[in-house]
Amino acid sequence: MSATGLVPMVALDPAQGPQHSGNRLLVAWRGDQGLEHGAFAELGSYLRSGDVVVVNTSATLPAAVPAEGGLLVHMSTQLPDGRWVVELRRPCRAGSLPFGDGRVGQSLILAEGGRVVLDDSYPGGTTTPARLWTASLDLPGGLTSFLARAGRPIRYGCVERSWPLAAYQTVFARHPGSAEMPSAARGFTPDLVVDLMVRGVVLVPVTLHTGVSSQELGEPPYPERYQVPASTAEVVNAARQRGARVVAVGTTVTRALESAAGATGVVHPARGWTELVVTPERGVRVVDGLITGWHEPQASHLQLLEAVAGRPLVERSYAAARAEGYLGHEFGDFHLILP
Repeated sequence: MSATGLVPMVALDPAQGPQHSGNRLLVAWRGDQGLEHGAFAELGSYLRSGDVVVVNTSATLPAAVPAEGGLLVHMSTQLPDGRWVVELRRPCRAGSLPFGDGRVGQSLILAEGGRVVLDDSYPGGTTTPARLWTASLDLPGGLTSFLARAGRPIRYGCVERSWPLAAYQTVFARHPGSAEMPSAARGFTPDLVVDLMVRGVVLVPVTLHTGVSSQELGEPPYPERYQVPASTAEVVNAARQRGARVVAVGTTVTRALESAAGATGVVHPARGWTELVVTPERGVRVVDGLITGWHEPQASHLQLLEAVAGRPLVERSYAAARAEGYLGHEFGDFHLILP
């Protein structure tokens, strides 16, 4: 995706643009059906009775913690060995800026008596100044309790004000674990969920705890914890057998479902850490449609979008969104890709 694909206006906080289902929706169909502009509240009019919409139940952690030296430490992703990937940032008003001067073995004292020891740049062997580190944590009372006392939501850019953690939760949030909001589901409200149910659309859950969005700078996704319940696998497989569409709410859901799918597209119950990177070359085996936001050029998310939609449709969609002034980032507008 070239730089011309960028949606230039970025929504960094809830004060920018309409809220929740009032955000705009660009609908793109594979093939020659073209594009349509609508509102996210009208999502149900583009879905069919029997379609399965898969949502992420991960809740957002207050994952940004002040550290000595005026730094912020972003708790990103827990690794299978118990260590964490963390990101170092320098505060800029309510947001933050990258910090690349960490050192192997450096110990950072956090607010509320926590401590982080930088073990290695992430991924290991990085020679350029690193923002991402593999780190060992010492957090009094454990992660969840410590972050509740010392942390705040991760924010980027020099925004004028802060927002409470509730502004970074989706209506489906149940299981704390994401460093940043699984924002493709932000537009859903209780009223919209009821509307979809009345229309015969089936909603089922997966959980994938997403890390920081550093891969927006061209870095590949790192391992993330996920779970696909047996009940969800059963519903998705039945939908595929009868020819109904499976629509993933976000790249996180797509990654979880595709990680749990066999070579023939049959989804199995699964849990653990996934390292799957969905690319156009790999393709998708389960997902027919996708609800997502608008991503920056060179984002790894765009490879996943191209795997679902194909590069020409993604480029047409981004050109139309840019021309119509759609907002990007986590509080921005939405993109629905359908067969």
